[in-house]
Amino acid sequence: MDSQTFAFDVYGTLVNPLEMSQHLQMMVGEKAGLLSQLWREKQVEYAFRRGLMGRYEPFNVCTQQALDYALKATDLVLTAEQQAFLMAQYQQLEAYADVIPGIQSLRAQGHCCVAFSNGPAEKVKALLQNAGVLELLDDVISVDEIQRYKPDPAVYLHLLKRSGSRSGSTWLISSNAWDVIGAKHAGLNAAWVQRSPAAVFDFWDIHPDKTVESLQYLAEEFSINSDIKR
Repeated sequence: MDSQTFAFDVYGTLVNPLEMSQHLQMMVGEKAGLLSQLWREKQVEYAFRRGLMGRYEPFNVCTQQALDYALKATDLVLTAEQQAFLMAQYQQLEAYADVIPGIQSLRAQGHCCVAFSNGPAEKVKALLQNAGVLELLDDVISVDEIQRYKPDPAVYLHLLKRSGSRSGSTWLISSNAWDVIGAKHAGLNAAWVQRSPAAVFDFWDIHPDKTVESLQYLAEEFSINSDIKR
């Protein structure tokens, strides 16, 4: 099998942003789940909106502004110290259990593995270092380098340029349907990581080339099949 390039989304695919609810539980009690979910939704929405407006700010700005909104919307108050603690914990998110063995298997097969994130490269590197994933990757590629956001087609073309790979042998791996759709629209292959059976893919006319339950399943499928099915 020819070597492939696997570009892994970070937030929601390699690490779990909803893990923040554990810290929020100590601060806001039973509203932790709702606050965590709204925070994540607004974080992504703000990146989308800034991308459309051409009003780029680093992803950590979107994250802080999303927290401000989520607190106001849920009628909750956190001190400046508590908010600073939460922002710092965003650099301490743990990797999903399937991530390290999955990437190790893909690397053992001779494939190139990179992180591909909306987050600034240095922050993503620190996050992945803390999660024990960075040393398994060939590179960390950030949208910050061109100051655009996924799913802008320019971002996926930047991935190809930075990785030196061809679209036909490059795979975007993400648990976010909008990211998968963006990559497919730009001409890349894409696999959707559906860790939960309850997760629903967007009802568009663009579909993932593969749907897998975990990165280990992804590695197994590429190991078993000598020809990549698109």
